[in-house]
Amino acid sequence: HVQLVESGGGSVLAGGSLRLSCVASGSIRSNWCMGWFRQAPGKQRTGVASSGSGGATTYADFAQGRFTVSRDNARQTLNLQMNGLNSDDTAMYYCAAGAPLVHSPLEPYEYNYWGQGTQVTVS
Repeated sequence: HVQLVESGGGSVLAGGSLRLSCVASGSIRSNWCMGWFRQAPGKQRTGVASSGSGGATTYADFAQGRFTVSRDNARQTLNLQMNGLNSDDTAMYYCAAGAPLVHSPLEPYEYNYWGQGTQVTVS
């Protein structure tokens, strides 16, 4: 059984930064793809960034250049450093873990395990 717990959300002013963390427990493997997703009220859940086997990373267009995903397999932790935040970034942010062969790392359907989310509010 896999559990994912996110932390680091909060309220910031536009232009500010936040660092989200996700700690995994259970039978999670280092070659699994892990990702960050977000969902704003009334909108679909969308991919933000992912970290796959071998350290390959993928970013959504809106995250490219502002957000950085990093992974520590020894600590089973996935981080998301978010800089230059704006009001469009306001959402619940979720950590997810999937299987090794993920073809679309920013698609929610690829992932089997989800955390409860951490709220990010930018004003």
